[in-house]
Amino acid sequence: MADDTVMPLLEHRELVLVFERFKKQNPNPLPELDAPNPYCFLLSVVLSAQATDKSVNAATVPLYKIVQSPQQMLELGKEGLIPYIRSIGLYNNKAEHIIALSKKLVEDFHGEVPATREELMTLPGVGRKTANVVLNVVFHQPAMPVDTHLLRVCPKTGIAAGKTPREVEESLLARVPEEYLLFAHHWLLLHGRYVCTARKPHCGDCIISDFCVYRRYQVNPMPAAKVW
Repeated sequence: MADDTVMPLLEHRELVLVFERFKKQNPNPLPELDAPNPYCFLLSVVLSAQATDKSVNAATVPLYKIVQSPQQMLELGKEGLIPYIRSIGLYNNKAEHIIALSKKLVEDFHGEVPATREELMTLPGVGRKTANVVLNVVFHQPAMPVDTHLLRVCPKTGIAAGKTPREVEESLLARVPEEYLLFAHHWLLLHGRYVCTARKPHCGDCIISDFCVYRRYQVNPMPAAKVW
């Protein structure tokens, strides 16, 4: 299959069945980042860029025993923070972002994590995906963070269309039935992380393989369809 092939999209009734299966398998999916409060969760998400959740959790367990607020982080300082996160990729840049965003939280938001995407994205080191993760997990908003897993899995399965994170995000928000929006990104992330993996997808263990348009295309090639 050529990389520029546009895969067909699942119909609405198929999407309902797909997300019903995800829901039945995992009714209350939780993030795999461990954090004691919203501020620490924000830090963990920033640290997780180009790093695994497992590596972030290993680094932050001792850190969160002494730091649980932006004020405490500023007291620790960059040089005090680095030894805790040195095992995480890009730790120096991330340390700078964490100190800067902690300072901004204290100065502009009374030390509290803001609850809007616009405000979150004013924080150093916080892009749209990170903001969407915080909105979804901390504030229970139906935001749709799109990481490499969703960017790969959604067009491949026919759940959503797009070649960029923003395109896939907008497609998901338009297509996923409202009752599944809150947990949709968790289900899709876990599916991409553990089942529909990049190098060798575990199709035999996939609970939605009978709907997957990529599998359908491989077995019975079909012409590309327009996307919306």
